[in-house]
Amino acid sequence: MYQPTAYCLLLRRTLRELASALLPMGKKKGKHKKAKTKTTFLGILVAVVLCTMLAYLSGCSEQPTHTELERLRQEAIAENYQIAALHEKQQAKPNWQFTVHGRTALGQPIPLSWSKVKTLAMTSVWTTDPHHTSDSQAIFHFRGVAVSTLLDEFGVAPNVKDITFVAYDAYRSTVTLNDVRQYPIILALERNHKKISRSDGGPLYLVFPQTKFPQLRQKYFDRFWVFYITDMVVGTEPIQLQVGKQILDAAAISKLPHITIEETVGYRIGWPANKVKLYGVRLSDVLDAAELKLSRRSVVIVRGKAPIDRSRANPIRLEAADLKRCDILLATHWGDEQMPIPASMGGPMTLAFSSACQTPSDARRWVTFVEELEVTQ
Repeated sequence: MYQPTAYCLLLRRTLRELASALLPMGKKKGKHKKAKTKTTFLGILVAVVLCTMLAYLSGCSEQPTHTELERLRQEAIAENYQIAALHEKQQAKPNWQFTVHGRTALGQPIPLSWSKVKTLAMTSVWTTDPHHTSDSQAIFHFRGVAVSTLLDEFGVAPNVKDITFVAYDAYRSTVTLNDVRQYPIILALERNHKKISRSDGGPLYLVFPQTKFPQLRQKYFDRFWVFYITDMVVGTEPIQLQVGKQILDAAAISKLPHITIEETVGYRIGWPANKVKLYGVRLSDVLDAAELKLSRRSVVIVRGKAPIDRSRANPIRLEAADLKRCDILLATHWGDEQMPIPASMGGPMTLAFSSACQTPSDARRWVTFVEELEVTQ
């Protein structure tokens, strides 16, 4: 019976690792599958031969038998498929966050796991898709979560009139509460029984049943069909601004000096194209209220609700010198009548710049749904 020495045991372990490395990490599809399998098998045989030769040349006096080699190969295959199965399982889980905010029964953000979203996805809609331009008459089957289901699940506070959906890139769309209750408007996970890829607007895509209810086609045309949704806002949230370690609410903000600017705004959607009046508080006064002091090298990081506005790799940065030379404010009201900024316009709080602060590359800095300020050195 084959009894390996410690050195041979090491070679055997190396053999198993080599064999596992030469196997494919997952099942391949397509016409080249058999060719790839043959190539992989030949690679394993080459590894076996090489390890056997190395063992012989290194003085390992007792060589494994063909039966032992076959057993080691089968062990490597089994381990590889276990790793491949785990890898595929992890890949199948979308790295996606969806959160319900605003005036729900809980009154605080409600993050939903992907498994919870899938559990709620019980509604089907057959409709055309205005973004499918190659065939505007094609009917698609969408499966997803009815927005009304989410409202039933988490409740709606009195006097709420609309629901706003926010995308990964800070795009947004607002639908009336009445329409959400009346029609099966859904957050779609699947199109024609397949997951909606990121390149096609997934994994969550706002869909309107415009074929069955053609009246929706005029009211909610293509720009309302939002790709890659990450957040849903019920009504408009109360002001809750995190500044360093403190939370400032509307009462705290109202105690600060208020200023007015009149500018053409840089927000992406939902605002007038001409100049509008914005009312709010200077960013520097907010930092002072939170007792955050700025040095010449300080940088203020501004974070909004949308993931693109919370990016750690590419944050919204404001230099301390900018705050001193011009008016940068957190706007809470707008227009001649000083109306509160609603969620449909990115409220309750947005970042705004006076003309002295603006440059042609400033569009991204007009942040909506401002939620957090951080000072770094």
